[in-house]
Amino acid sequence: MRVYKLFRQRKDGSLGPLFIGARQRIELGKVLPAEDIPTKGFAHRPGWHSGLAPCAPHLSEKGRVWAECSIPDSADWYKFKRPGNQGGAWIISTAIQVNRILSTEEVSEILKK
Repeated sequence: MRVYKLFRQRKDGSLGPLFIGARQRIELGKVLPAEDIPTKGFAHRPGWHSGLAPCAPHLSEKGRVWAECSIPDSADWYKFKRPGNQGGAWIISTAIQVNRILSTEEVSEILKK
């Protein structure tokens, strides 16, 4: 299943999660199992949070990049209903693979479709 995820891009070019587990370095092309990291101030929804489109109007994109990802066939996942201003349904999965970083132009084209 193809999904999209917004990542923080560090000054050295490496990627990291936005909030929970933010120190983690994300490797392209590697299947990454989700970790359960309870964090004060955040709802407990363990798993990788992604979307069916590169759209999260409630989040700033400054210093961040969209990535095309996939959920491996072996991973469990579910849709978590969210309002449109939060990107609509989130996909929460037990594993994710980050395939590539998308350009701004690619994000625009995907959103047009």
